[in-house]
Order: sequence, then C-alpha cells, then structure tokens
Amino acid sequence: MWNSMVWFEATGSARNGRSLKRQVQAFILVFLAQIIHGQIRYSIPEEMRKGSFVGNVAEDLGINAKRMKSGGARIVSGDSSEYIRLDVDKGTLVVGERIDREQLCGQTSPCSLSFEMIMMNPMQLLSIVVEILDVNDNAPFFTEKEIKIEISESTLPGTRILQESATDPDVGINTLQGYTLYPTDHFSIKIQTGPDGSKYVEMYLYAPLDREKRDNLVLTLTAVDGGEPQRSGALQIHITVLDANDNGPIFMHPIFKASVTENAATGTVVTSVSATDADEGPYGHVTYHFARVPPDVAELFSLDENTGKITVTGQIDYEKNKQYELGLQAKDQGGQMDSTKVIIDVIDVNDNVPLITLTSFSSPISEDSISGTTVAIINVKDIDSGKNGKVECSINTKIPFAIQSSLKSYYTLVTDGVLDRERNAEYNITFTAVDEGTQPLSASKTITLRISDVNDNAPVFEQSLYSATVMENNVPAVSVFSVKAHDSDWGQNARMSYVLIDSQFNGNPISSYISVNAETGAIQAVRSFDYEQTKSFEIYIKAQDGGSPPLSSNATVKISIQDQNDNTPQVLYPVQTSSSLVAEMVPRSADVGYLVTKVVAVDVDSGQNAWLSYKLQKATDRALFEVGLQNGEIRTIRQVTDKDAVKQRLTVVVEDNGQPSRSATVNVNVAVADSFPEVLSEFTDFTHDKDYNDNLTFYLVLALAVVSFLFITCLVVIISVKIYRWRQSRVLYHSNLPVIPYYPPRYADTLGTGTLQHVYNYEVCRTTDSRKSDCKFVRPCSQNVLIMDPSSTGTMQRMQSEQNILEEPDSPLEVSFLEFK
Repeated sequence: MWNSMVWFEATGSARNGRSLKRQVQAFILVFLAQIIHGQIRYSIPEEMRKGSFVGNVAEDLGINAKRMKSGGARIVSGDSSEYIRLDVDKGTLVVGERIDREQLCGQTSPCSLSFEMIMMNPMQLLSIVVEILDVNDNAPFFTEKEIKIEISESTLPGTRILQESATDPDVGINTLQGYTLYPTDHFSIKIQTGPDGSKYVEMYLYAPLDREKRDNLVLTLTAVDGGEPQRSGALQIHITVLDANDNGPIFMHPIFKASVTENAATGTVVTSVSATDADEGPYGHVTYHFARVPPDVAELFSLDENTGKITVTGQIDYEKNKQYELGLQAKDQGGQMDSTKVIIDVIDVNDNVPLITLTSFSSPISEDSISGTTVAIINVKDIDSGKNGKVECSINTKIPFAIQSSLKSYYTLVTDGVLDRERNAEYNITFTAVDEGTQPLSASKTITLRISDVNDNAPVFEQSLYSATVMENNVPAVSVFSVKAHDSDWGQNARMSYVLIDSQFNGNPISSYISVNAETGAIQAVRSFDYEQTKSFEIYIKAQDGGSPPLSSNATVKISIQDQNDNTPQVLYPVQTSSSLVAEMVPRSADVGYLVTKVVAVDVDSGQNAWLSYKLQKATDRALFEVGLQNGEIRTIRQVTDKDAVKQRLTVVVEDNGQPSRSATVNVNVAVADSFPEVLSEFTDFTHDKDYNDNLTFYLVLALAVVSFLFITCLVVIISVKIYRWRQSRVLYHSNLPVIPYYPPRYADTLGTGTLQHVYNYEVCRTTDSRKSDCKFVRPCSQNVLIMDPSSTGTMQRMQSEQNILEEPDSPLEVSFLEFK
C-alpha cells in the first residue's frame, strides 16, 4: 500500500437558484491505491474536470507504459467507461466525464466505480475500483418551499405541531446536520434521528396562542449541513390560529411497516394506516395525507385520504429502490394533526435475465493451437439479488472447448481438444447463463469462431496409377491426359502445382517426350510418336501444395501409343527386278489346286492394321488361277490344257485391314510349259515387243559389251562359290561341331506359317523395321530359275543347275534356272 498527494481545483454552484461564483480553493486529498489479488483501488473527489488525473496504473503495476500500449490495454466494462478513461500513452487513468456522486450513487456510501482493464500478449485481466469522494456541492432543501398550518388557539404548550425533514444528496459531514427556527416566540424545535440515520425536526408549541392578539404567524425553518462552506435551505411556515379544538388525531403506531412485491400490479394494496380523534363532529373527522414524500416516490403510491389505504400506482423495481419511506399526516377538521412514517420493503422477484457481455474475442485461431489456449473472455451479470442474482454459465457440448471461471462474474473460453479445420472450419459457440431463481431465467449469446488453416494435409491424387493413350503420328503439343489431385487444406496451402519427375526413356530425358502443365495437370506430347518405335512408357508426376513447408505426393501415368495404319504392305516374294524377268513354271499336266507359288508380304503395323489379304487384280486368264485370300498362295483352279498360253501374267494386290486401308501390287510371271524351248520361244517373243529407236546399232554394241562383261563376271563368281562350298563341305565333313543355322543380324525368326504343303516350305525372317525384313525359302526339291534377258538374241545357255542339299527324290516340282542371251 502507498499514498500519493494530489492537488485539484473544484468549482461549485448553489442549488437554491442563486448562481454565485466561488473562489477556487486548493486542498489536499489522499489517493489510496491498493493492489490485492489483482485489484487496484483509487480515490478521487467528485466534480473533477474532464481529463483530470486519477492514478498511474503503469507505475502501480510496476510495468512500462509502452508495455500497456503494445499489449492493447483497454477498459472493458461498459458501466464506467464514460467516467474513467485510460491514457495508454502515459499509462494513467483520467476523468472521462464530470462525475456527480449524488447522481451516480445517491445516498449510498461509499460510492465507487468498478471496471476491468485487459491486456493482451499475454492476456491479463485486472480489476480497478475508483472511489468517488463527496464534495459539498448540494445544499439541503425541503420538498416544499412553504407550508400552511392551522392551529387552534386552545392548543396546549408542548403540543407537537409539525414534523418535517429536509433532504441533502451529499453524504457524511456534507449532508444535513441540523435545523434552526426563527422566530421562537411561540414555537420551539427538536431535532430527531430516524432509524436510517436521517435527521428530521419536530416543532412544538412553546407558548399559548391568542387568536385575538395575532391570528397569523410566519416562521422560517432552516436546514443546514456540515460542509465547508456551509450550505442551507429554508422552509416558510404560515400558521393560522383557529378557534379551540381540544383533541387532535393520534396514529395507532409511530411507524408503520409493510412490504410489496416487485412488479406488483397497479391497484395492489400495500397497507392501511389509521388514526383516532376523540372529538366529535367535524373536529373528529380524520383525513390522511402524504408528507415529506419525494415526487418520484409519490408517483408509485397513492393514499386514500378517507380510509388510509396505500396502493400501488407505478412500477415497483427492486433494482432501483429496495425500500421506500413515506411520511403521513392525519388531520381533523379543527386543524389538529398527527404524523407518522410508513416503511415499505420491496421483495425481489426474479425478473431480470442475466446479461452476457463479450469482453475479449480472438478469431480466427490456428488449428494447431494447444489445449488451454484462451479464445474469449465474457462477463455475466444479473442485477437481481440473492439466489435470483447467482448465475451459472455453460457452453454447448460436443465441441473441443471448455469454459472456466476466472474473476468474479468473468468466464474464460479455452480450447479443450484437437482442432481440425478440415473437419470443422468454424464453430458456433453458444454461451448460456442461467440464474438460480425459483423460476430460472436464462440468456444466451452465440459467437462464431473461425479456424485458420495449417498445412497438415498432403495432396492426394484421384488414382495412384493412371492409364492414357495417344495416337501415333500425333501433332506436338496435343493433349494426352489430365491428372487431378486434391488437398483438404485451404487457401495457399491447397494451391496445387504439378511437376514432371525427371527420368530417362530410351536414353533421353522424359521431358523430351512429355510436358505437364504446372497449374492444371494437363499432360501434353512434346514430340510426335511412332508406334513402331515406341509402344508405351511411364511417367511420374508430383503434386505439390503451396504451404510452408510444402507437402507432395506422386502418381504414375502409363502412356500407351495407339497404332495407325501408316505403313503399306511390303512384298517379300516374288522379288521385283527391272533388269530381268522371273517366271514360275507350271507343267501342262498340273491338276486342279496345283501350287504355282506364294506371294509373301509383311506389314510392320500391328493389330488389324497388319492383317493382310490377297486378291487377284488382273490375269491373262482369270479362269486358270486364283489367289488365297489369307495366305497369298497362287493355285490353279482348273486343269491346264494345251490351249492355255505359255506366257501368263498375274497382278496380285496385297491389302491390309486398316482404316483407310493401304495396298501394294506385285506382278507374277507364270510359264505354262513342259520344256524350256517352249518357254524360250514365248518369252523371246515377249522381249521383241519393245520398240527400237534409230540408234539400234549403238545399243546392240553396248548390250553385247555389257553381256560379255557380266558373263565373264558370273563365271568367276560361280567358280569361286564352287571352290568355297567344296572347302566348307570338307571342313564340316571332318568336324564334329553341330551345324548352327544362320540368321541375318537383327532379324526375328518367325518359323514356317504352315500354309504350304510339305513339298513347299518357307521361312520368314523380319524385324519391326520393314526395311530390314527378309524372307528365306527352302524347297526340298531341286530349284531352277528362268532368267530372261530382254537384250538376248534368243540363244539359250544353261548357266546353272543346282541341287539342294536337302534334296528329296519324291519332289514333284522341278524348276530350271535359265538365262537367255
């Protein structure tokens, strides 16, 4: 505890209508400040000027004024905020508005203002009480300025004539202290003290009256207080002297006591008073009247002047006044009277609902707030008394929050569990206050608390593995697919970006094949794909949010290339040459279904784009040959006769099953003959069908030279091959090593298709690259090839007749290799 001395100035004005300037006086007041269990007390006089110093809160708390400003210190009670203001810059309390103690507290002493101050970071709640000291700024006053009294001249000395009191709103030494009467020739006064400590005056007859000497008297009753300077109020008493009335009214009790329920209906009878008068006739008729009743109280009650019944005429409010004191007079027709008091106690009724005030509220709060974090502070008040004013506060259940009682009538809302914004982004918290009255009253207040997001959820793809297709020969930048990921977080924490994870495919970075839109997740092709080179590949995409630190997840996308019919079939056999003609020989004794040859073709596409069909487009004699639709085999469809032409030319179309389809054609020359001379004559005629130009001699000489050169070359090659094979056969004959079949490099052996008879087998060796495919034919019989040179003169020379190593004696087919020159 400590004391501080403060000087202040005060200015007062008289209440009796006189406006007098008073000299400013300086005096010393003692301010008492006590800090006990979080409470600070100050004392200041009333009527201080606005802005006057009340107390240094920062100094009394032992903290820096800057701390109060940074902590957002403020007064949170609405009842006293207009009178006391907090100067956060200086850390002091100052007068916000002129304070009238009488208006604020009435006769209640001591008079004080109670409020709370709150500081944040950390949250701190302090209770402050400012006691308002009385200043003698009110003069005593009577309810009426003058009264008239009729007194019989026969009234005996010592008779009480009048009971009166003045009112002084001040308290303590500044309130009403005494009364004086002038003149005092016939009357005297006695000052009495009531049960509540108030002073009233009783006037008695001091000396007998003589109406014949003086029928009217004027007295001045003055009420004075004990303040400095002293103030006073006067009452003029006009006395009319009447003829004798020996007996005056007498009340049955000097004080009447009654009670009335708060909010009693109009017309409710509170009590009845009665007085007796021993006189008869008009002097014995008693009437009842209010005396010394303030105007605001007179509006609440009425008095029947004949019966003495007191009834309710206004709104009785316990919270405004807990007790009423009514002054009554009983008068007879002779002017004599008696006085009494009626004390009415007001019984409280539970008619006020609790009042909930939100003092402090923090919203939003982070979803990772620890349990026990303060969210809000509320103040709950009930102005009823007793159990009617006791309040219990609670909140709605099944939420991760709890309410705790802190200071008197203050409650703190704290977290009581784990918060998850993804499950509940906000909470509607309802405070419910219920009093303990017989018929409890309640009040509720709902606040909406928002939960701020924390990046605690990683993005999640709709699928962990996606499958997508793209047609080959696509345009670069074409959209292939789109992935989507979701993040349960909010705002920046849920903002998604997609990244293509670096990897290698065929020795190249995957980014040279595919790109991913960072915002939408759209997958686009960077290049044009070729199904024959790339069938499928996988990419890995990462979805990353915008939180700090960011969270991510991965997904796999398998991209398959769809085949297009972009390759035409390629004919592997028969081989087409421009320098010579190759013909297949068919004996005239061939039966129906005789296998002439087989057209072999491949298509590097896949699926139905690689399904090939064979059709006979043109033929010298369509009635003689047919082509297998699926296998390309050329067979006779009737018996060969002598009438059939030796020279037959067939055009076969090979077509795939794509959309649109692609095709290739091949010409097959067939010689229908039993001997080479017959074939020679026909194909020689064929060679002479060409037109010769004027330089025939030049071309003949040139052709002769070329043929001679080729002839010599062929002889050398044939001899070399013979020698080589002879040596190889000798080596294999003396060697125990197994014979390993030879396949050209990068070829794939597809083995036989099984479409030919045993006497005509073949093997196809091909790769996915159509330009490197090959075909190998193996005939178990001797093979003879007819080579017709258009420039030959028609003489035939047998160049080579070679038997196959795997010769079979039962082979029905024999073809001769002939060259015509």
